[in-house]
Amino acid sequence: MKKIALILLSFLAIQILAFGRQEAKTIDGRKIILKENGTWLFTDSNLTNKKNTIPISKLEIPKTNSKDQIITHKGYSLLYNETYEQANWVAYELTKEETIKQFERTNKFIEDPKVKTGSATQKDYAGSGYDRGHLAPASDMGWSSTVMAESFYYSNMSPQNPSFNRGVWKRLEELVRTWAVENKGIYIVTGPVLTNGLLTIGENKGAVPNYYYKAILDYREPHLKAIGFIIPNKGSSEPLYNYAVTIDSVEKFTGIDLFPALPDEQEVHLEKTLCLNCWTWKSAKTISVKGGAKTSASVQCKGKTKAGNRCNNKTLAINGYCYLHQTQLSNQTKQQSTPSKTRSIRKSVSVQYLGTTKAGIRCKHKTYSANGKCFQHGGN
Repeated sequence: MKKIALILLSFLAIQILAFGRQEAKTIDGRKIILKENGTWLFTDSNLTNKKNTIPISKLEIPKTNSKDQIITHKGYSLLYNETYEQANWVAYELTKEETIKQFERTNKFIEDPKVKTGSATQKDYAGSGYDRGHLAPASDMGWSSTVMAESFYYSNMSPQNPSFNRGVWKRLEELVRTWAVENKGIYIVTGPVLTNGLLTIGENKGAVPNYYYKAILDYREPHLKAIGFIIPNKGSSEPLYNYAVTIDSVEKFTGIDLFPALPDEQEVHLEKTLCLNCWTWKSAKTISVKGGAKTSASVQCKGKTKAGNRCNNKTLAINGYCYLHQTQLSNQTKQQSTPSKTRSIRKSVSVQYLGTTKAGIRCKHKTYSANGKCFQHGGN
């Protein structure tokens, strides 16, 4: 009873909400939602609850009906939609270790032998003007030769605008790999948004989606977080965070129930929350190393917040500033690199100084100075 009393005393400013729930604040300012069953849920951007973060089998698999045939390959699973001749979704876990590239792309596109109705084929894409766009990217599958080969199944392809596939979609894939490294591993669900009335290609009438989505879940301590993306099937130079949405938004847009294996309270919290500052927004560069490739690690941003505190974001930018504070670096660079107005432009080719020494002999030094003098005779 004492423990209950202390908890109740810590709640301030309780406000009645719809559906019999109450919103409250603890003495340290954290918001919570009190529910009818007597439990509560913190509404912070990050969720930490160690007793509920034990590994969950097939956590990445969306909710499916009993009639749905989930096709499982070594590196990913998918749900094939024969009507649109492509997958509704492709789901997999990507760990930090799996981002280390050990095998090169095969570029051998083949039909998926596990699709009973037959997957799309090369003829469907030939002359269409659309790329065979990977849903689970080949660059995520370099940890196994088998997985790499399976990533080129036509069941993992979707007709993508070349400027989309080779541009904004590729940038997102690279960013997701960065997150896999930073967070030790993440769960990914990705696919096309399939609706009636789409343009089709090929003899099998494969649909050309207008949009694609990705849903990413970090289910590891210290903070649990999730984020979604919905991007039009066309070229874009917009920052990726402009396309970021909640998992709830992805579910409403696609009609797919994502991450249903999560405990109910965590699912509700994670899927309704969008925390841009919880993720870094600069893709790591891949560097060549013996035995494969590695992704570089992130560092804490050097920038300062409006309150004067150091930014808590992590970044992979070489300059050490996150996307929110790049302007601080720009201002600092301008101050340090602004040249003096009186500074002369140096010559591009060295020349011998025309002056003479104290002994009356021509100086033998060569110089790049604009005034033609060497360092001993007043060169600049």
